[in-house]
Amino acid sequence: MTAPSDPSELLPLTPVAFEILLSLTEENRHGYAIMRAVEERAAGRGRLHAGSLYRALARLLDSGLIEERDPPLEETDERRRYYRLTRLGRRVAVAEARRLESQVGAARDLGLLGET
Repeated sequence: MTAPSDPSELLPLTPVAFEILLSLTEENRHGYAIMRAVEERAAGRGRLHAGSLYRALARLLDSGLIEERDPPLEETDERRRYYRLTRLGRRVAVAEARRLESQVGAARDLGLLGET
């Protein structure tokens, strides 16, 4: 795949894809650790199922937003695959965060966030 010059060409991301990219911004993680990080951030508002996670990981790998990494030396479970954010993945995550920020700003300006 040829990387787009403008990361916004890959937007909008699905909520699952964006959550995965967020979970990889701080460190490389294996699938189960990604799932746990997403669930912790959601704080009970939703759950990421294994099937959804691995389908999204495959799409993110195909699009070049993440890549597989070697496991850390202390890893004892050879079945675990580790992933990391690519430069393109980070740029796309930033673009998506800005897009969402703009949408939330519009909702705020329209008075939607103060309503119950």
